[in-house]
Amino acid sequence: MAEIYDINVSELRSFCGKLRAGDKVLLTGTVYTARDAAHKRFDALLDKGEPLPVDIKDSVIYYAGPTPAPEGKPIGSCGPTTSGRMDKFAPRLLDNGLCGMIGKGERSQAVRDAVVRNGAVYFCAIGGAGALAASCIKKCEVVAFDDLGCESVKKLYIEKFPVTVADDCSGGDIFSSGRAEYAV
Repeated sequence: MAEIYDINVSELRSFCGKLRAGDKVLLTGTVYTARDAAHKRFDALLDKGEPLPVDIKDSVIYYAGPTPAPEGKPIGSCGPTTSGRMDKFAPRLLDNGLCGMIGKGERSQAVRDAVVRNGAVYFCAIGGAGALAASCIKKCEVVAFDDLGCESVKKLYIEKFPVTVADDCSGGDIFSSGRAEYAV
């Protein structure tokens, strides 16, 4: 039976060992948005031995490129993007201290292995519900790569953001277990 957790990002690392694929989480705290272009720049900085523009140690990256904020709102629509596009970058970021990722869709074996190796977690958010996701975002600030527009790195403060554990640090994967369950 899947569990339901209410977790602050600052405490996520201590919960990772308890979380299992299929568990539901209401996540509160600071997360960073980063998509393809930002990940390429992160990779280039790491190649040069330079620091990243945000401290990823025990942090969560949300694969999203939010739309501009309407009047009186901190952010526009902010749904997850397909995580697989970040698969070639994710293991390196996890090895450098990243604790979690939020996106949609299945991850490669290399990412799943890095999640296990680093005691991390991959969450799925509901695709196609960007306006609903935005209602859980209380603050938004561009913190790096402003020239990338919607793909700039943003620091978000989220409250009770609903996610599902897709890959856990014990090797559980909701996609493979789901297929196996229905392939009877």
